[in-house]
Amino acid sequence: MISGNVPKHLVVGARTGFLTALRRREYPWQRVAETFNMSAKSQDLVDLGASPMPKESNKAGGLTVQEMIEKSITVTPVSWDITISLSQDAIDDDQTGSLKRKVSSAGDNFQKHINQRVFTVLNGGDGTTYGLCYDGQEFFDSDHADKGAVYSTSQDNENTLALSSDNFETAWVAAQAFRDDQGEFTEYIYDLLVCHPSNKRTAANIVGNREQMDTANREMNPFVGEIDYITTPEIDTAAWYLIASSESTKPLIVAMRKQPHLQSAWFDPTFPDGGLYFFKYYARYEVHYGDWRLAYQGNT
Repeated sequence: MISGNVPKHLVVGARTGFLTALRRREYPWQRVAETFNMSAKSQDLVDLGASPMPKESNKAGGLTVQEMIEKSITVTPVSWDITISLSQDAIDDDQTGSLKRKVSSAGDNFQKHINQRVFTVLNGGDGTTYGLCYDGQEFFDSDHADKGAVYSTSQDNENTLALSSDNFETAWVAAQAFRDDQGEFTEYIYDLLVCHPSNKRTAANIVGNREQMDTANREMNPFVGEIDYITTPEIDTAAWYLIASSESTKPLIVAMRKQPHLQSAWFDPTFPDGGLYFFKYYARYEVHYGDWRLAYQGNT
């Protein structure tokens, strides 16, 4: 609801500045999570699992029937808002530039919040605070299994290794061994290292130094040009994760019911400084866990 006592040019400026701010920069979360636009207050996301591989046709019937399993997870958004104000005196004194700054900050802060939320949820993947994976296990767990699938052997995507060249290679090799529910190797391309800023130097050497950082015989570093890295203060100092960021899906899901937008604006004359104009920005979203095979926890 936009109150009739709010000047139109302020409403237009609030909307315009907000949308511009949203598009101003890329955020790291977009490499770790994908957005799912919801059409209801709560939705079940269903996946039929991996497609079977070719089998030699049965000579008698001319076909070999193979089964697929159904996976599902329920996603539910949370309401978030940013409400800002601007006094009548500020407007009268030609200080409306502060509105644009506040509005731009509001738009940017929704993206910052999603970024914080994504990495906070990733960091909590070895617990139950932010929910469970589709198989009922913690997102990072040693007992992932697709019950009723062709391949239901337990698999492990968590470890407690300090970040180093050797331990990074251990994690990468372990991720290469993941199998889908048909028992086939996933062969995902793990191309992103996520760590705390305190590990930036180590991460840069692991993925960017053409020679191994911790050997004296100038061994070649096989990960140069194949792996990128990002740092975020939202995870624990010792935490690091190996992510398959370029696949068709991402490890985490941002369930988006309402994009951030200007929901309402009104004027209250009872406040000092000539009264206050209020602008409320609103959104509904939450972060959930997707396919655990797309992420490997090197350390918690």
